[in-house]
This record gives sequence, structure tokens and C-alpha cells, in this order.
Amino acid sequence: MTQRNRSTPRPSPLTLTHPNAAGIDIGSASHFVAVPPDRDDEPVREFRSFTAELHRLADWLTACGVDTVAMESTGVYWIPLFELLDARGFTVLLVNARHVKNVTGRKSDVLDCQWLQQLLSYGLLRGAFRPGDAVCVLRALVRQRGAILRSQSRCVQHMQKALVQMNIQLATVLADVAGASGQAILRAIVAGERDGHQLAALADVRVKASAEEIAASLQGHWRAEHLFALRQALDAFDFCGQQLTECDREIEAQLQRLQVHEGKPAKGKKRSKSRNAPKTFDLRARLFQMCGVDLTRIDGVDVTTALVVVSEVGADMSKFPSDKHFSSWLNLCPGTKITGGKVMSGRTKRTANRATQALKLAAAALRTSQSALGAYYRRLCARMDKPKAVTAAAHKLARLIYAMLTKGEEYTDQGQAYYEERYRQRVIANLNRRAQQLGLQLAPIAPPPTPA
Repeated sequence: MTQRNRSTPRPSPLTLTHPNAAGIDIGSASHFVAVPPDRDDEPVREFRSFTAELHRLADWLTACGVDTVAMESTGVYWIPLFELLDARGFTVLLVNARHVKNVTGRKSDVLDCQWLQQLLSYGLLRGAFRPGDAVCVLRALVRQRGAILRSQSRCVQHMQKALVQMNIQLATVLADVAGASGQAILRAIVAGERDGHQLAALADVRVKASAEEIAASLQGHWRAEHLFALRQALDAFDFCGQQLTECDREIEAQLQRLQVHEGKPAKGKKRSKSRNAPKTFDLRARLFQMCGVDLTRIDGVDVTTALVVVSEVGADMSKFPSDKHFSSWLNLCPGTKITGGKVMSGRTKRTANRATQALKLAAAALRTSQSALGAYYRRLCARMDKPKAVTAAAHKLARLIYAMLTKGEEYTDQGQAYYEERYRQRVIANLNRRAQQLGLQLAPIAPPPTPA
């Protein structure tokens, strides 16, 4: 028998950190709840998902002296119970189902809740991040707005399909059939106009295609069934626009409730307006009054990106001790798959986080930006493949947003030339250091004379 090395520390035994813990296995029709075995003769009970049963569940937990509850994030079935227990004063931990994988032979509804209760009792579970109630309301509204935008985009696809079936090649001469010119032409078609020249006259003067090209693209087969599909797609598009206006009104009201700062953001670099931004109010000013800083000063971050990030996280970053924790929550940090002291993989984890997706889209938009961030992104693209460069640039954007929200300082772009000069100085310093290690010395050469 080998003796234990005295220098190796002994593993500390598990200690009971949450003696008053309960575990809940969430289901669509019923929930299984487990409390410590010494609190009740029947420590595992089943409760229906009706509201009266949820109140009875909370009363039973109070009678058993429970103060901390763990539940898995199963679909959306956990939301009513989570909100009820949180309002009743319980500390509720919403845990990821992937982090609570059971050992072999422990898979059943009753044993799942007992397993959750045991893991929580020994402090082996951590709750997922969930913003405050007011931010949750804003998050639900912004997510609903995104769903309406996706429905509206599908309506545009249906319009394009109906046009192609009639061999109306309007999409080849107009950049967007959902724009002002495209909508004017489509509404005239639905109203009964068939003359291509009359329809082409409705196009805006800024359209690059000539009137003859537009008229030629509007010669097709006006079949009744395809015109009916076009009319219905156009009606659905208008209905989505009406719903979008109502949703924007609710978002503005919620942003007013979250307002903690006065004033308006200072005028900065002129940026192009986001197409999907609300048209009924100044979203940039509302976000500034909520956060105290103008996140759109960061290159690549427009008002819609800032709205998604703020609605998912909120303006209070106190739950993230550092920008590293914030980036880790976004799954933008490199992976740490290490075995035997060797790094096997640094791939980031896949995530459905909406804030992460918005930041990656913002990072991809830096491709043509003449800023320090744009130069940084293009430098990354030269070193690695594009998906990795997008993730690294999104990581940098996340750290900048964290710094602005925690320190309350505005972001100032130093420019592309500033970044390139700093990069040049770093390369020269590294070359000098390498030359000294080899016993050499670098000598600059005179620049070539400029031609007269």
C-alpha cells in the first residue's frame, strides 16, 4: 500500500452550507418538491401547476422552515413558481439543467428533486443571473419586439415569393421591396394598377435604376391566386407594423420608469440610423437617461444593439465583479479545456444569449469602420478566421460596455491611425527584445526620399 504524501493537502469534507434548502423538479402539469428528511414525515410531495396549488406549495415550504430553493430552468414552466416564491421571500436559485446531470440510476421525477436538494444543501449549485423585475419587463417587451420584426420579415419574403411567381422582378431593380418605393408600387399593384410606366413613376428619385428598367421588371403574369397571396402578405406586413408601434409605445413607457439620469447625450460622430430602431421616440436619449452613458459612442454599437444588451442585463453591473465575469456570462471568453497541464481547446461555448448575438453582429459591422475598433477587428481577421475574430471583437465590445456602465465614463475613439501607431510600437518593442536575446541590435533605415 502506498503511503500518502504529507505535503499533499487532504481534501476538505463537504459541509452543510444550506441546511434549510429545498429542491423542485419543474414540470408542465405538476412539480415535485423535496425538503430535508427531518422536516416532514413526507419529505417529497407533488403539487399541481395550478395557482392555488403553487400557494399551497409555498405554505408547505414555510411550514418546513425552508429559506432557499433550487429549481431547473425547464422551458417557461418555472416562471410562475419562481415569481411566486421570490415574492414570498424565498431565496430562489435558477440552475442550468446541464449543470445538474444526475449519476446513472438517479433519473426519475422524485429523485431529481431530492438530488437538487442535496446539491444545494452542500453548496454545489449556483443560481443563474436574472435582472431585476423592472428590467425583466423591459426584456420581455424587447424580445416581443424582436419576434414581431421576424414575423414582418417573413411577410416580406411572402411578398417576394408572390412577385417571383408572377415573374415580377421588382427585387432585381430595388434594393428592398419593403422600402418606400417598393411599398408604393406594391400597394398600387394591389389596388389594380398594371401599367409598368405608371408603377415606375411611383419610385423615389433616389432609386438608381431607371424608369425603363423598373417598368420592364414589372411586366409579368398577373394571376389572381398570386395577387391574392400578395394582398394577404401586404396586409400581414401592415398588421405587424401596427403591433410594432404598440410595442414601441410600451418600451418607451418602461424606459421612462427606469429613468435615473437627466439630460440628453452629447452630439458625437454622425452615424447612420438603424432601420429597425423605433420611429416614435428617441431611443438613444431614453437609453442615456437609463444608463447615464451613451453606449452608441462605441463604434459598431447602434441603438438597437444597445437596447438588446441593456434589456438583457440592465444598467446595474454589481452582480458581475469584473469585466471577466461579465464576458464569461456572455460566453465570449476563451474556453479552458486543459488536461495534463496542456491546453486542449480554447473554443468558446455555444450560447443562445441574445446580448451575445447582438454584440457579435455589432462586431461584424466593424469591417469597414475607420476607427480604432475597426482596425483592431481587421487585424484579428488577418491573424485568424472570421468567426474567431468576430468573437474576439465582441469580447472587446463587452468589456467596453462594462467599463462604461460601471465607471460612468464616455467612450472616446482614438482613431485608426492611433491604433496602427500603437501596434507598430508594440511590434518594434518585441523585435528589439528578440534581437537582444540573440545578441543583435536593430538599426532603423532612412525612409526613401519622396519624388519631386
